[in-house]
Amino acid sequence: MNITYIIGLVAALVVFFLGCIMNINIGPNAPADATGIIEVNIENLWNFFDAASIFIVIGCTFAIVVASFPPSTLGSIPKHFGIMLNTGKFNPMNYIDQLVDLAQTARKNGLLALEGKANEQQDPFFKQAIMLIVDANDPDKVRAILENDIECMSARHEDAAGLYDKASSVAPAFGMVGTLVGLINMLRSMDVTSGGGDLGGSMATALVTTLYGCILAHMIFGPIGNNLRIRDGEEVLCKQIIVEGIMSIQSGENPKALREKLLTYIPQGQREGAAPSGGGE
Repeated sequence: MNITYIIGLVAALVVFFLGCIMNINIGPNAPADATGIIEVNIENLWNFFDAASIFIVIGCTFAIVVASFPPSTLGSIPKHFGIMLNTGKFNPMNYIDQLVDLAQTARKNGLLALEGKANEQQDPFFKQAIMLIVDANDPDKVRAILENDIECMSARHEDAAGLYDKASSVAPAFGMVGTLVGLINMLRSMDVTSGGGDLGGSMATALVTTLYGCILAHMIFGPIGNNLRIRDGEEVLCKQIIVEGIMSIQSGENPKALREKLLTYIPQGQREGAAPSGGGE
């Protein structure tokens, strides 16, 4: 579970709502009749609600995103949330341990003995990598196939993250459009002979649309896109470890040396808990 995303989003929403309903009476401009340092007025929340503004920002943002991406990308949106929240799927140490185990098996029984291990694999990429060396393909060909697979996968992931980048850029723009719509309507209906009417209230209604656009961009869409890129980086790292490990197994590298090589892919602090596997000779 992506605890940092949940904590950050909840904290941002709580701080925002508290800022909307609280008056902090500190400083020389604090009202003299204030009942305390902090005053809470729940009714202030209605100052930040406008149905037409919500309709413009959310509706137009959704429409532009739909117009900008193919159905295949749009249909994957529910899956994006599962990917973003699942932080434990790609653990480099699990792959390193499996590769060292494969190296020991290959060293004792030959590469053909890895076919059974491949059939047990749940990761399609890992299974493909094992079968490529079991089938005695040329090492350069094996590396080219696997690296091209990683590159294409990362490009697909970037397209998915780009969806949220697009929404993050469009939402504030339509927030400004909604503000302009509100200002136009306000000026059209202004009665100059009566002193301008409720200018302050009308201006507040116009500006709240920009607020909605900023909230969507920086509290919703932006963090989702960043988290998807983080998950992509984790998956790419694990697949790079697989490629390097498979190539080393094909060349007959010592399992202990293989472990030391693969551990260089992860931070020094995470290597200390990695107990070396037995065997390797």
